[in-house]
Amino acid sequence: MALSLSQIKASLEDGLLSFPITDFDENGKFNPVTFANRLEWFVTHDVSSIFVAGGTGEFFSLSETEYKQIVEVTSKTIQQRIPAISSVGRSIPEAIAFAKIAEEAGMNALLLMPPYLTECPQDGTFEYAKTIMNNTSLPVIYYNRANGILSSHYIQKLADQCENFIALKDGTGNMQELNDTIKSVGRRLSFIGGVPTAEIIAEAYLSIGVNTYSSAVFNFVPELANHFYKNLRAGNKEIVGQILREFFIPFVRLRSKKNGYAVSLIKAGAKIIERSAGDVRAPLVMPNSDEVDLLSKIISSTKHLSGK
Repeated sequence: MALSLSQIKASLEDGLLSFPITDFDENGKFNPVTFANRLEWFVTHDVSSIFVAGGTGEFFSLSETEYKQIVEVTSKTIQQRIPAISSVGRSIPEAIAFAKIAEEAGMNALLLMPPYLTECPQDGTFEYAKTIMNNTSLPVIYYNRANGILSSHYIQKLADQCENFIALKDGTGNMQELNDTIKSVGRRLSFIGGVPTAEIIAEAYLSIGVNTYSSAVFNFVPELANHFYKNLRAGNKEIVGQILREFFIPFVRLRSKKNGYAVSLIKAGAKIIERSAGDVRAPLVMPNSDEVDLLSKIISSTKHLSGK
């Protein structure tokens, strides 16, 4: 039985959201077997929903055939145990085509990515989002990021005109504008934190009513990611502060060394814990050996923080 809209929204408002990397084999081709194993591993670690083919999952590098494989494997593996959500985006025709593929595969909702490349005026971005939402029956989460940023005014307008627009994922970190949107639009939408390594500003998100966020590091430190989230929600500031100082701040400093490391370091981390998903695809690059060694040290030195 398919999950209800209320179940999907509840998962977006309470619990840790997981964004698995996409598995490629040694030849750079999608590996459905190891990807299915990864999804099963994720589900056993207490996540509220799973977002496949997202930014961490290299959506921008996937072919339509690969996307179809990913959503079909996801649907078959997850089997409605938790909401399964996949990305759409790029051009309007591609987004509509991908949405149809996701719907036919049995996905529960969509994450609408920013349009491709070009700088976009907000009225045009609004029309882009509206057109895609109006051409799918699935619930849609809008990713407010990069060249697809909409102000509070346009988010309200989109919510008024698209019934299946159910949530906003913030990728800006602009707390003033996000707070404006939350207070203006209210409970019509669910709100998700979505900046890279969202844990680094999770306290700020929580203070304005954003209870959940996307966790990429869940791919290689799931126990730590969950321990941090549970203590954040419980208001245990001392534990939250310690994990930030000893893990997330060093990780973010390493991540800032090169564009794309928000994804590349996640794949490197998966290799370190012997759950490799292969390398990233160009235009991204994998970290060098010194950076991998540093990441390994960060992971090893913070095992005591997982709450086990």
